[in-house]
Amino acid sequence: MSLQSVALWLSETPLALELADSNWLFGTVEALHVAALTLVIGSIALVDLRLIGVGPARGSAQEVLERLVPFTLVGFGFALASGSVLLFANPIGYSENFWFAAKFSLLALAGINALVFHLFAQRKLAEPGSVIPRISGAISLSLWLGIVIAGRWIGYTL
Repeated sequence: MSLQSVALWLSETPLALELADSNWLFGTVEALHVAALTLVIGSIALVDLRLIGVGPARGSAQEVLERLVPFTLVGFGFALASGSVLLFANPIGYSENFWFAAKFSLLALAGINALVFHLFAQRKLAEPGSVIPRISGAISLSLWLGIVIAGRWIGYTL
């Protein structure tokens, strides 16, 4: 089954038809998606800025991380759910859109960076002067900026 045939099938589902016919559904889901992304990116940015040494100095990087990860996970869950619904609005267009592919590629890289951070770099937080958490924070911040830029371009290129 090709990507195009999956996109075509998705475009004919009741959810896709409802998103196309409704005057309010798409906008509501998109607003929820933006709110969820704000929570995700805001919490990640606070942690990343703390990791690279320019964020608020309230507590250690580990304490900031422990306080904000639950917000990140909740926001990511809502962003994933709302983004999945938005996909039904134009699956054929999204499947052919460079910026959509770029956003998901960057999301995959951000996920790998987060995994590497939690498995390896987080242990280095207690070591004074360790650059590994700083590098991970800078990579994360750059990836999430790219995700936001690609996401915004999707709307302009469909």
